[in-house]
Amino acid sequence: MPVSKERRENNYTFCKLPQLLHYRALTIRVLEREDPKLRDLPLAVQQKQIIVTCNYEARRRGLHKLQLLKEARKICPDVIVVLGEDLGRFRNASKELFSFLKAYAWSGKVERLGFDEVFIDVTDMVDYNVELLNRYDLTSSFYHLDRNDPTTGFGFDGSRIVGHVFPATAGFPVVPQTFPSASPKIDESVRLCLRLVLGSHLAQHLRHQLEERKGYTSTAGISTNKLLSKLVGNLNKPKGQTTLMPPYGSAGAEVESSVTKLIDGHEIGKLPGIGFKLAGKIRSHVLGRPATFDASLIYGGTKEMISVKEVRMQANMGPEMLETLLGSSGAPKGIGAKIWGWMNGIDDSEVSKARGVPQQISIEDSYLRLDFMEDVKRELLLLGGSLIRRMRLDLMSNLDKADNAGSNSEEISAQNRRDVVSKNWIAHPRTLRLTTRPRLPLNPDGTRVRTFARVSKSCNMPSIMFSKSHSIEYIAEKVVLETLLPLFRKLHPEHSGWNLSLVNVCATNMSLVTTDDKDGAGRDIGRMFKRQAKVLEGWKIKDVDVSPDTNMDIQQTDRVAHAVEVSKASTSKSQDDHSDGSEDKSVAIQQSFFEDERDDDKWATETDSPDQGQACKTCGAIIPDFAMTAHDRFHALPD
Repeated sequence: MPVSKERRENNYTFCKLPQLLHYRALTIRVLEREDPKLRDLPLAVQQKQIIVTCNYEARRRGLHKLQLLKEARKICPDVIVVLGEDLGRFRNASKELFSFLKAYAWSGKVERLGFDEVFIDVTDMVDYNVELLNRYDLTSSFYHLDRNDPTTGFGFDGSRIVGHVFPATAGFPVVPQTFPSASPKIDESVRLCLRLVLGSHLAQHLRHQLEERKGYTSTAGISTNKLLSKLVGNLNKPKGQTTLMPPYGSAGAEVESSVTKLIDGHEIGKLPGIGFKLAGKIRSHVLGRPATFDASLIYGGTKEMISVKEVRMQANMGPEMLETLLGSSGAPKGIGAKIWGWMNGIDDSEVSKARGVPQQISIEDSYLRLDFMEDVKRELLLLGGSLIRRMRLDLMSNLDKADNAGSNSEEISAQNRRDVVSKNWIAHPRTLRLTTRPRLPLNPDGTRVRTFARVSKSCNMPSIMFSKSHSIEYIAEKVVLETLLPLFRKLHPEHSGWNLSLVNVCATNMSLVTTDDKDGAGRDIGRMFKRQAKVLEGWKIKDVDVSPDTNMDIQQTDRVAHAVEVSKASTSKSQDDHSDGSEDKSVAIQQSFFEDERDDDKWATETDSPDQGQACKTCGAIIPDFAMTAHDRFHALPD
């Protein structure tokens, strides 16, 4: 059930502080970096016959996303259109910026939304720096970016929010520059303001670093959950940042909540998390009939706007009503309570930790009409090839070199293929899924019911998808013929006339594999043994002949000579005393060498020296304990 406004107001001091950073027109910025002449010209990116994005100069002249290309050329004849079917360079730029921002997060909670948006949970960083603030001189504060290095960071004015605020009437400064010495504890409302102040300064620092070191401008939203951060971050594009100021809950009839002001003006379909189908059901409930759509747009935007406030003010509107309205087979349980919470600014979802492996890899394309098997086969080959490239990019360790080298080519070069062979898989998707979206047949009056329903079939991932020795084209053709086309025939048994508007190929159900990479599930023992000889090379003992040292220690030479003399004397004495015995011939030699070893062993002690046996009472020879019984029997033998 949703958390009440009062409860939210009383506990806002301890809530999270996620930030949303939005790279300004990432796709356009990549193209402008490749050709700086495009910066001041109307520029649009085309996929199929649709404008998928455009720069601000083109928008100023009347263009917008999801617009038909022919209509865009009528509105702005001098627009420069760039084909955007190959997403490799845009994906590489997105991964580079994501890795750059992830390095700043202490908690590792960095979540990517598409190509150009990133959530960063900076709660731990902000709380750490709040405790270190000099409350008697906030204007000369220092923001610590490293717990272990107090010199890493930047100076800032801790008494002021930086950037824009919502509502704009919040005013500056938001916190007193000093605190009375009589109040050592910071008031909760002041603490919230301090946390928002520090969050705004950190957002500005990250944005400046992105622009100075990577060349990309961005916007930012700062608030206490993901929903509010995203909504407030959309207010001052293209290069601004906005902080949502208190009060966040119901602070009394005379003061309206900043959350209510922010959310109420949004169209219900623009609220994050509410998609096309859910928004359509809510609009129909409010209007009492289906809403009309703009036929000029390829995806048909609504002509009748219904605000969040209008929905919330409906009679009997609440979690139960929304559950009845939106709940159906396949809908997640509790969807009514969740959407009611979003309409009141409540979002309990955590910022996910950065994943080294995506949960799934999906490639799709849309069509005006796809009806015949040859066309389907051609499109499946293209989608399958793109899926394999994405798998090699995202699911193989250290593939940056290979991907960057071949990002502008349809075919991997021989050098890149050798690079691929030398890499290891860090995850294997276990499921391959094919999805299509057929259009419904025409009604008798020539109209067609609008639907976005999809149908899909899944199977085990073919093992050849993980082959590193075969070319992408060979693998794609084999998978299409042996796997994807049989799945397609199960979805659409008819020979033709499906009128498909979308085809999607997806690799999902990821399973981590053993690898030396930190993103894997463990150590690759096979690879460890292969590298063992190289790793242990410095510790290997080599048997080599060494020439005699002319400066050999004289004392050591004397010891050898003395041992030889003692050996000769003891042998002669033994032969005279025990001519029939054989075991006592080396007694003197043993005794001499044992004594020499004890004298020369500077580190030996009585406790750690080896057991040298005991002297025989008959002949005086040193005999090991285990041999003493046999030695006594030797003396007992008759002569």
